[in-house]
Amino acid sequence: PTLWFNGQAEEAMRFYVSVFPDAEAGPITRFGSAREGHEGQVMTASFTLDGVSYLALNGGPQYKFSEAISFQIDCPTQADVDYYWDRLTADGGEPGPCGWLKDRFGVSWQVVPSELPALLGGSDSDKSSRAMQAMMSMSKLDIAALKAAYEGV
Repeated sequence: PTLWFNGQAEEAMRFYVSVFPDAEAGPITRFGSAREGHEGQVMTASFTLDGVSYLALNGGPQYKFSEAISFQIDCPTQADVDYYWDRLTADGGEPGPCGWLKDRFGVSWQVVPSELPALLGGSDSDKSSRAMQAMMSMSKLDIAALKAAYEGV
């Protein structure tokens, strides 16, 4: 995936690499003299998160991020949910509904407990419906509360 930024490509790359434990910064390319007024500035910054390669591009102000594209983070524990939620909403990020958030660059993320698909898609539709109702009332997802709703507790 290529993420389009307006002058924040290197900053975004460094931020994401600092958040994800299995991450690595890659090469940075700079504008040459062909782009008047930008010579020497960062054009692209490559990075890898959990084995997936990304390219951050300083393309300009014409495009903005929207919820139409989001990245999902699979979280085995509540500590993982809390970790990613806290870091990605820090310094200007925005919490959203149902485990969604925008980071300070406007990129949308879904911070999702690994158990969520089983709770929402279980064979007992009443239990799954209760879990869905609980999720719809949350911003950051709470695994214990989702399980309790599923069980009717």
